[in-house]
Amino acid sequence: MLYLGCPLWGYKEWVGELFPPGSRSGDFLRLYSRRLTTVEGNTTFYAVPKPEVVARWAAETPESFQFCFKLPRDVSHAGPLARRLDETRAFLERLAPLGPRRGPFFLQLPPGYAPAQLPDLRRWLEAWPAELRVAVEVRHPGWYAPDGEAALQGLLEERGAGRVVMDVRPIRDGSAGDGALLDDARERKPDVPMRPLRSGGFGFVRYIGHPEPARNEALLDEWAARLPGWLAAGDVFLFMHCPDEARSPALCRAIQRRLEGHGAAPPLPWDSADDAGAEPGQMRLF
Repeated sequence: MLYLGCPLWGYKEWVGELFPPGSRSGDFLRLYSRRLTTVEGNTTFYAVPKPEVVARWAAETPESFQFCFKLPRDVSHAGPLARRLDETRAFLERLAPLGPRRGPFFLQLPPGYAPAQLPDLRRWLEAWPAELRVAVEVRHPGWYAPDGEAALQGLLEERGAGRVVMDVRPIRDGSAGDGALLDDARERKPDVPMRPLRSGGFGFVRYIGHPEPARNEALLDEWAARLPGWLAAGDVFLFMHCPDEARSPALCRAIQRRLEGHGAAPPLPWDSADDAGAEPGQMRLF
């Protein structure tokens, strides 16, 4: 199964494109979950949602929709992971009411978390509940060296955990002075090699697109050629980012059309969404 989405579900500039004209912010999650199939839950990195918020998320989304929540920074960025098991369990318990809507969680490790800390990561993964999926994103350069990469992949496969693939090549295509938006994106996103690796029986990809659509063409073609093989082996969670988030849904459309051309993906629910008074002629992406 291909799960395709953006890094957030609510963006006012999507009204008239992803969302029907006149959509209200309070309806964004309901509308999003009937057009795309997954979303990154980045807000949980900063704050754990209240129980009533989790209940509302469950009520507004179909059971087939997948939230992929980021572990809180109080877990990932507060020293050894093995000392944060209580916080990890409390976080998972808070989100339990979402039931089958819980896609793979992802642990974004800080840049200073190096291969020398692999035993700590192992202890944390050993405590992770077997019934939930989790993927790991690494940023220290040592994880991309042959020894570090081999050790990480071995651990992830052993524990049934996924590998988060960061593809920042689109925003590295160019130079300083391309504009404040791109300069800021290059500053905030890690400059890591793109390693097309999967583990744990599923793929998890974060594609950071260029605001100029033509600059993405070759890389989207590359991913569209790779992903059918991944999909034959298991689920793929694919998130399309852009420094200009207004363009993220168009990136979803671009990769979806390529995969449909390869016979690797069914139509998105977006294709048949007709709630909130949407009319086909109102969708400016087409």
